[in-house]
Amino acid sequence: MDMLAAMETFTAVVDSGSFSAAARRLGVGQPAVSKTIAQLEEKLAVHLLIRSTRGLTPTEAGLAFYEGARRTLSEANEAQVLARGSGSGLTGRLRICAAVTFASLHLVPRLGPFMAAHPDLQIEVVLDDRAIDLVEEGIDVALRMGNLADSSLVARKITSGKRMVVATPAYIANHGRPQSPAELASHQAVIYSQRDAVDVWRFNKDGNEQQVKVQGQLKVSAAQGQRAAVLAGLGLTLASQWMFPEELASGAVEVLLPDWQLPPVDLWAVFPAGRNSTTKARLFVEFVQGLFEPPFAPPVTAPIT
Repeated sequence: MDMLAAMETFTAVVDSGSFSAAARRLGVGQPAVSKTIAQLEEKLAVHLLIRSTRGLTPTEAGLAFYEGARRTLSEANEAQVLARGSGSGLTGRLRICAAVTFASLHLVPRLGPFMAAHPDLQIEVVLDDRAIDLVEEGIDVALRMGNLADSSLVARKITSGKRMVVATPAYIANHGRPQSPAELASHQAVIYSQRDAVDVWRFNKDGNEQQVKVQGQLKVSAAQGQRAAVLAGLGLTLASQWMFPEELASGAVEVLLPDWQLPPVDLWAVFPAGRNSTTKARLFVEFVQGLFEPPFAPPVTAPIT
């Protein structure tokens, strides 16, 4: 049997907790995963997994084999890259996860150079505003914004961006321009419900801190809806500098209370817990890091509808 392939299958099973999840991650059928594990246990003459109604749990021997397999696979990947040389492209599959609007505006339109450098690499971009289970979904690296609630995650900070309150000129003409954070309480706020304390906005100006509880008739669970609502003049919103790049440049969206600062938003590269980051994932993160080095100029893209 192909021991490296068997190791990859076994680590996928342990990481995901089931044969079916491992099969989805590897892009094969579940029977193939079950057969590989059975053959591996027969070859090693030990039980690697305990099967129960609660799922799969590695035995003591399984845990030892898992740790060794992870190291072997990581070293094998590194050896392939070194053998090909730094000028050669990556191969295999790279599965990325990112928020829908952020990826549509700032990631997908800029993938060209990375794809050209690695023509044999298959890239899958999973678009989801939620913090999905990276192991369950077979994600190599995720791009996430804000605070990372799970302290077990392996993360690397890419950059920080400004937060701002924005609205269209039409909304401002109809409802007035707020002159202080306190006045926001009387405005219609489009609230992004994926964040904690979504209706409490905190401002600072020359050491003067103000906290405002906003209200709004409309809450949305995805930034794409947040964008659409603001551009339709349905309210003002709290957004990162990355959400309305073209509209801010053209004046289609204006920054309100520009003299007040809001807490910045961090952009993170997040790797699955308990797994070593792959060479492919690390090189991709380095590529993304380069996209956000100053001067940052967002690509020209069509509005999301």
